[in-house]
Amino acid sequence: MKRYALALAALLATTGVASAQTPRDTLVVGAKFDDILSLDPHESFEFTGSEFGSQVYDKLITFDPANIGPIRGGAAESWTVSDGGKVITFKIRQGIKFHSGNPLTAEDVAYSVQRAVTMNKAPGFIITQFGLNKDNVKERARALDAQTFRFETDKAYATTFVLNCLSANVSAIVDSKLVKSNEKDGDWGNTWLKTNAAGSGPFKLVTWRANETLSYERNDGYWGGAPKMRRVLLRHMPEQATKRLAIEKGDVDIARDLQADQVKALQGNPNITTRAVLKSYIAYAGLNTKHPILGKPQVQQALKYLVDYDQIANTVLAGAYATQQNYIPQGFLGAIKDQPFKLDVARAKQLLAEAGHPNGFTVTMDVTNTWPWTEIAQAVQATFAQGGVKLELIPGDFRATLTKYRARNHDIYLGRWGSDFLDPHSNADAFAKNINNADDAPAKPLAWRNAWKNDELSGMTNAAMIEGDAAKRQKLYEDAQRKFVQGSPFIVMFQNTELLAERKNVKNFNLGPLSETTFFKTVEKN
Repeated sequence: MKRYALALAALLATTGVASAQTPRDTLVVGAKFDDILSLDPHESFEFTGSEFGSQVYDKLITFDPANIGPIRGGAAESWTVSDGGKVITFKIRQGIKFHSGNPLTAEDVAYSVQRAVTMNKAPGFIITQFGLNKDNVKERARALDAQTFRFETDKAYATTFVLNCLSANVSAIVDSKLVKSNEKDGDWGNTWLKTNAAGSGPFKLVTWRANETLSYERNDGYWGGAPKMRRVLLRHMPEQATKRLAIEKGDVDIARDLQADQVKALQGNPNITTRAVLKSYIAYAGLNTKHPILGKPQVQQALKYLVDYDQIANTVLAGAYATQQNYIPQGFLGAIKDQPFKLDVARAKQLLAEAGHPNGFTVTMDVTNTWPWTEIAQAVQATFAQGGVKLELIPGDFRATLTKYRARNHDIYLGRWGSDFLDPHSNADAFAKNINNADDAPAKPLAWRNAWKNDELSGMTNAAMIEGDAAKRQKLYEDAQRKFVQGSPFIVMFQNTELLAERKNVKNFNLGPLSETTFFKTVEKN
């Protein structure tokens, strides 16, 4: 089957005359996925990597692909809460097997949590925020027997918040026997798992070739029922015209992340349907406060008045993004629609003068060299110039710009943030909370990346995290965002709506608001 998939990939990569339809048992997707840095679910913290995790791995908690929102058991068939909300005890489903044939037990669950916490890679904070660390994790995340897993937090949190976190990619359950057999020098098998898989999910990894292909094969023995498609092949297509041509010819069944003009051109094709799906992805610019000028509050606010939000949304991004100036995306608890900033050059110049820069200044922006980031950056560059701010763009591929950003070596970074789980704390924790601003801090959220620490907002974020009353929790998030938008080094600009096209014979592709809630297992082809 691997030979078949590789041959198919080679066939579909050709760009000759119009080709026949893709095989009926194979789903071919045209998309951009140059963001994969690692396939290890306890390390991967990018969009496509999280999507990958939902195809290949099981987690304790999951969602109904057709009704994203209510949580339901994944590998856990049930759970109970005790000790005032501090302990959740999970019953593990019997009969689940990893792709290797090894049975999935509570020991694998415990090992996976211990591994994620001890390695403490980029997404590790999703679990460590509950008071787990490398010294106590074996006690607080342990198997009581083969089918019982006990998870203990340092204090009582809203139970739905904890469960939502356990649906994130970092909570994927790995085959402990297989991973241990591939450990090298105490690396928890991380080197091996960067390019391999050890899951029990509906699909098995066949091959990943960076910036080229990612392919899956059906897990016929999947406990939740075998997927409809025998194979799924993702083709890396960063160019919009290439994706449009591929779906018109039938070379791909689904074309993702399209621009509005591409969708419009496809809407008259009787063999293709198009749709728009609201995502949780937030487009923003992060200003590094280590920069002697960008660290000034008046400068931060001035730059927010030098962005023409609606003009960019209605032209450059038409249909794919809408103006959103707050960090909690629409559709989540606590989302607000306030838009306090618009292009106001006079106000920006006044603030720059107050900050001691009446003639402006020069600053750089790191940006991924693909649509829409280059286009957004150029639009911002033009309006910054109206206020006397010379913006020098530094384009690069996703890996290069993200690596630089994570090291806090940028001036301004333009990018997007996607929620890690279906709870407002995912974004609040990233944008508004930073309890340790040291270069070697254990937790490195977006606030840390921009060297910004606000104790008041960190406290409000912590209070909302543990608030059990939904109405009070919502009010805390609303109040925090209104403080944040006026006094933070973030220019939050847009929320993404993914535009995609599908061949008419494709049914039941469930594209949720998060990367983790995108599922191929339900897709059918007539």
